[in-house]
Amino acid sequence: MLGALASGAMLLAACGEKPQTNAEGVKYDAVPWSGTGTQANTGTVFTAPGWKVGDKASWEQQIKTRSNGQNEYTRTN
Repeated sequence: MLGALASGAMLLAACGEKPQTNAEGVKYDAVPWSGTGTQANTGTVFTAPGWKVGDKASWEQQIKTRSNGQNEYTRTN
C-alpha cells in the first residue's frame, strides 16, 4: 500500500514539470559566414581551405561541398 502511494506521488510529481521552450527563438551573435577569428574577416586554423571569410556565396558553396563529401550516395557513385 505504501509503495503504491509513493509510486503515485512520483507519477503526479512528474506531471508538474514546466515545459522547457525558447520563446525568443535562436539568437545569433553574427551571421555564420562572418568567420571564426577574433577580428573581422579573419579565419583560424579550423577555416576550410577555399572558403573566403565574410563571403556568403563562398560559405554556401563550402557547406554544399562539405555535405556532399559526407553523403554516402555521392561518395560511392
